[in-house]
Amino acid sequence: MAVSNNEASPPRINIAERDIYNAFMQSPVAIAIFKGKDYRIEFANDFYLKILDKDRSIIGKSLFDVFPELNTQGTALFLNEVLKCGNGTHVNEQEFHLASGLKIEQRFFNCDYQPLRENNNTITGIIVIFTEVTEQVLIRNKEAISQRKLTTELGMANIEIAFQKEEKGKRAAELGIANLELAFQDSEKEIKAGELINANREIAFQSKEKERREAELRVAKYARIIIEASLDPLFTISLKGKITDINNAAVKITGSSREQLIGSDFFDYFTEPQKAREAYEQIFANGFVADYSLTIKDHKLTDVLFNGSIYKDDEGRVLGVVIVARDVTTQKNIEKNLEKSLKEVSDYKYALDESSIVSITDQKGIINYANDNFCKISKYECGELIGKDHRIINSGYHTKEFIRNLWMTISNGKIWKGELRNKAKDETLYWVDTTIVPFLDDRGKPYQYIVIRTDITEQKKIEKELTDAKVVAELATTIAKEAQSKAESATELAKNAVKAKQQFLSNMSHEIRTPMNAIIGFTKVVLKTDLTSKQKEYINAIKMSGDSLIVLINDILDLAKVDAGKMTFEKTAFKLATSISAMLHLFETKTQEKNLQLITYFDSTIPEVLIGDPVRLHQIILNLVSNAVKFTNAGKITVNVHLLSQDDSTVNIQFTVTDTGIGIHPNKIDEIFDNFQQATSGTSRLYGGTGLGLAIVKQLVEPQGGSITVQSKIGEGSTFRFILPFQKTNQKAKAETDIIELHTDNKNISVLVVEDIALNQLLMTTVLDDFGFQCDITANGKLAIDKMKANDYDIILMDLQMPEMNGFEATEYIRNTMKSDIPIIALTADVTTVDVAKCLAVGMNDYIAKPIDERLLYSKMLRLVKKPFEKKTFATGERKEVSCIDLSYLNQRTKSDPALMIKMISLYLQQTPPLVQAMKQGFRDKDWKLLYSSVHKMIPSFSIMGISATIELMAKEIQEYANSQHFINDIPDMVLKIEEACSQACKELEAELIRLKKMT
Repeated sequence: MAVSNNEASPPRINIAERDIYNAFMQSPVAIAIFKGKDYRIEFANDFYLKILDKDRSIIGKSLFDVFPELNTQGTALFLNEVLKCGNGTHVNEQEFHLASGLKIEQRFFNCDYQPLRENNNTITGIIVIFTEVTEQVLIRNKEAISQRKLTTELGMANIEIAFQKEEKGKRAAELGIANLELAFQDSEKEIKAGELINANREIAFQSKEKERREAELRVAKYARIIIEASLDPLFTISLKGKITDINNAAVKITGSSREQLIGSDFFDYFTEPQKAREAYEQIFANGFVADYSLTIKDHKLTDVLFNGSIYKDDEGRVLGVVIVARDVTTQKNIEKNLEKSLKEVSDYKYALDESSIVSITDQKGIINYANDNFCKISKYECGELIGKDHRIINSGYHTKEFIRNLWMTISNGKIWKGELRNKAKDETLYWVDTTIVPFLDDRGKPYQYIVIRTDITEQKKIEKELTDAKVVAELATTIAKEAQSKAESATELAKNAVKAKQQFLSNMSHEIRTPMNAIIGFTKVVLKTDLTSKQKEYINAIKMSGDSLIVLINDILDLAKVDAGKMTFEKTAFKLATSISAMLHLFETKTQEKNLQLITYFDSTIPEVLIGDPVRLHQIILNLVSNAVKFTNAGKITVNVHLLSQDDSTVNIQFTVTDTGIGIHPNKIDEIFDNFQQATSGTSRLYGGTGLGLAIVKQLVEPQGGSITVQSKIGEGSTFRFILPFQKTNQKAKAETDIIELHTDNKNISVLVVEDIALNQLLMTTVLDDFGFQCDITANGKLAIDKMKANDYDIILMDLQMPEMNGFEATEYIRNTMKSDIPIIALTADVTTVDVAKCLAVGMNDYIAKPIDERLLYSKMLRLVKKPFEKKTFATGERKEVSCIDLSYLNQRTKSDPALMIKMISLYLQQTPPLVQAMKQGFRDKDWKLLYSSVHKMIPSFSIMGISATIELMAKEIQEYANSQHFINDIPDMVLKIEEACSQACKELEAELIRLKKMT
């Protein structure tokens, strides 16, 4: 029977789609398709098989059969999310451990998992596209790159050949049987058999052709799906450099339509067309190109890395190239930020080198860096120190146990601080105050140490002289008892010793406080900048150390005042209850951190207003409660204020501070109030401190006519009681000086800073710039007077100790000669010799001690200037409405980046209305938890958007009300005012949002 050749031929596959399929089969990007519930591997290109060390025998098998290590619940859930929900996902730098011979290699891929949609958009499988980024990841981490060995597909080829031979044998056997049977047929049967054979052959041919075309159509369909699933731009380019096909990611990144891109010149879409052409030619020269850096010329200039290779037809003819572009804009931004951070660190290092003696050693103590100050004090050249063991400066003064403890501390990754006596090259000895900071690797082990030293040789010399003077004074006192004739000379010698001690403390205060002012001040400045979590941790450690040093200095100076008989006590009318409550608020955060209860009992029979020294009372209670918090790890701390007795003019009040801490040993009770004493020798090591706190308390209580006692039991706690007399009065309490909050709209104040130290000049410029004030800097009083003759200023910040003309002389000239009443605030580090009376005597208005408290300085400046400040207003007819928001802080934090500001404002507009509604509902329904949480979430945004501090205080009161459920009559009005403020803020922010969007 003849077979008709007039049947319509089946549709042929599009040539361009076959080219795309060939390109993806040869692409450097790994591609695979999984189908069905068992995730059967339907398709895999050569690169996918290569990186997974597999051959084509895996086609048709389940993913979990091929890779049993993936057969986990987490992997199944992940794939089900893509298959069932149709949610594609992208994973950056996914880590794989792939087998390579007997080794397991660590490799990284950017992975796209996209749903496979067919026919009526039904999801039938998952498309996986892996772009390898192992090299980039390993370069960034500075680790060695191990290359996988290529595997051969010879086994697959041998299997295919064997299969074909087997099929050929079967066909030959079948043909032999047919021939034997045909031999028994007559000629007519032979003709019919021949026709039947021809028909069968035609049917078989058509069947194979149909299967082949269906396979080609399926491949073409997969090719298109794969192209569109990739999040990276893909291009296929002809031999003439024309774009033949692209995916949606390419359309998106170039900003051109598919119709505009197809057939256009590929090189026109880059900022450097010639460089792009060179990359294209390199592909033909080498067969591929990897990580070629170019910039796509779109609306935002996207930096990309190109990976490309040639692709061929079935006969091996080169048809063009396929290119995958990976967006590395974010990575480049990270690199730029890293460079900036490294520069900042370098600047900090420069500042440290200028002021300290610095060296760096490796983990074995070998010196690999020494700054000029180190070379100068050790008298070695830098080349003589580098590569040498640190023992080159060992004086042999310290014991082996001391050195062993030092090394044990730093080798365990802890910071060591102490004093060391070293030896210079010329055998001279010198003392240095030393801090050794270990730098730790990923395993927490030190790999190098940075050593920061300060020369204290002269200080040690003075200490020795003072010690010698004290010995002489004691000897003189003893001799005076035996011989009255020598009493006068011995007394004079003792006075000289005390005078020398006072002079030393004065000098120490000035010399230590001046650099500490810069250290603490610049630490605060750095904390306001953008830092990594590790940088912020280090800077906070520096600030805490500086604050501790200032507390220690103040304690020593207070004791010095007592010794010198200069401790004075004020007689001020104040409210005792209010004063105690405000002071105890300082401990709320610390007690909450340690999960302690802080309980206060106040006797209501105590008169409301008393006369005494509230500052010294604060200092006493502060030391006692601080002591209780420090040594109490569980339980409670109780402060009891009780009226002990009274008459017509005086009251005696007993203050009790009780804790449930570690307690004090009975043998130590009598010594606990002595200078530099603690309960045990291990107390300082475990809990810190100098042992001065309780000594100061006693010296503050007894001179006021009071007394102090202590009771304690080991393991149960301690109770400190002190009694102080106060005078009764009918006066009103003096208003406490509140520190004004910083407001960045106070920008019309002009300040003259008179300061001779360059580092402090820079600090004051930074602080005043944060205030928004205008400032001029000059180095001494003489130059300050010249500045005043040429310019007008609102206030002067005057240092006291300066060359040519000091602060006192300059102030006298301004007041007496220039007849100027400009406000002057003294800046001083010498708090033992300079007091308010001396400053006022020469005409100064106030003074502030170094290190500077920014908010206290700001408060004093505003109160003295008393200048009206400009307010932002928006005209509405004849009515001016004060703006509800002030975006100065937001501008500062975002560095005026419009895109970042748009994002921050949009988040506020999105989250605030629901929070306001939740606040109202919580108050209406008495749902205290909802009321508390909604207000709590709103509070941080008030300061960010510059909403009035009054609104923030209202929110905190509502939060306290929700926590305690103690009703306050003003609460409903506060809720309404917060709602109105948030509504107005949203309106203003929406207008600001429109303005910002026009800028982008």
